[in-house]
Amino acid sequence: MAKTSSRDRMNNEINAGSMADIAFLLLIFFLVTTTIVEDKGILVKLPIWSEEEPDITKLKERNVFAVLVNAQNQLLVRGEPMRVEELKDFAKEFIANPTNRPDLSEKPTKAIISLKNDRGTEYGTYLSVYNELKAAYNELWNELAQKKYGRDYSEDMPYAYRKAIREEIPMVLSEAEPTAFGEE
Repeated sequence: MAKTSSRDRMNNEINAGSMADIAFLLLIFFLVTTTIVEDKGILVKLPIWSEEEPDITKLKERNVFAVLVNAQNQLLVRGEPMRVEELKDFAKEFIANPTNRPDLSEKPTKAIISLKNDRGTEYGTYLSVYNELKAAYNELWNELAQKKYGRDYSEDMPYAYRKAIREEIPMVLSEAEPTAFGEE
């Protein structure tokens, strides 16, 4: 029988010294190459924070387009029940007031849309109401852009044109604090 030396025996260890380096490099690679998806929501311009008491001025009722959504997802516009599908056209007529009716806004720069929800309002209903109100402004802006500049109102329109249109028809959407569940 031949004698075996320690040198002839198989070594059961694996050299793992470079494994940590490889794992670290892979981690850095994936961190650098991965893009983080941003959640998109409703873009709302908030007022500047102030410690002073707000100036409470009495608005003319004719210039306020009050929209209430209750806990049963029913819509009340200026005291009258309305379907969400009718909201956009009624809001457009209120803002523009093409026939100078005394019960609609004096002019687009004075029109204020007041949106108030109940805490029990479903999020989908809130979004559909908000989208209809925003769509009313988008259509008015588009109509004015066609009339003044002969083109659609869009992001590729020059900034000066968009600014001029928004000065003529500013989007004033006031959202009140939601009421407690089932109050309205």
